[in-house]
Amino acid sequence: MMPALETPLVLIGLAGLLGYLLGSVPFGVVVSRAFGLADPRKVGSGNIGATNVLRSGNRPAAALTLIGDAGKGAVAVLLARWLLAEDAAQAAGLAAFLGHLFPVFLGLKGGKGVATFLGTLLALAFPVGLAACGTWLVVAGALRFSSLAALVAAVAAPVWAVVLGAPQVSGLMAVLAVLVMNAHRANIARLLAGTEPKIGRK
Repeated sequence: MMPALETPLVLIGLAGLLGYLLGSVPFGVVVSRAFGLADPRKVGSGNIGATNVLRSGNRPAAALTLIGDAGKGAVAVLLARWLLAEDAAQAAGLAAFLGHLFPVFLGLKGGKGVATFLGTLLALAFPVGLAACGTWLVVAGALRFSSLAALVAAVAAPVWAVVLGAPQVSGLMAVLAVLVMNAHRANIARLLAGTEPKIGRK
C-alpha cells in the first residue's frame, strides 16, 4: 500500500530532489578523510559504508559513518513530512536512498544503503524501523555477516510493516528491499561461495 496523494507533484519532485542531494552526501568518505584514514573506496570491500570503514580499525569513524548514513535518510523523511505530507515523506526517503546508492558527488558510484535504509524506516514508521534494526542485530550477532543481516532485514521490512500496523509503508519497504538485494549481488555470490568476510575483519 501507498499513502494518499496529498501533495502537488511539483512539490513531491522538489522533496525528492532535496532528498536525493542529502542522500548523496558520502559520509564514509567524508569521515575517513577527517580521521586521516584511507579512502574506503580503495580498501576492503570498496564500499563507502560503516562496515568497510570499520575495517580500518577505527570504531569512532565507523560509528560516525553509520550515524551520518542513517541520519540522512531519516532527516529527508522528517523534513518532507514536516513541511509537506506523508506522500512527500516517502518520496524523499526513496530519493535519499537512491542518492546513497548513486551519489552525484561520487560519479553515481555509492554504497549499498543499509544504514540509510534503516534510518529511512525509523523515520517513516518507528516500530517497523526498530523491528528491522532488531532483525539486523540478531542475524549479524549470530552469524557475523553484515550483508546477510542486511538482506534478511530488508526482506522482513515489508512483512514487519503489515504485522505492526503500518501497511501504508509496505509498498515503499518492498521497493527498498529489492534495491538492497540488487546492491548486494556480489555479497550474495560470496555468501553462496563461502568467501564473504565477517564483521570486524580488516
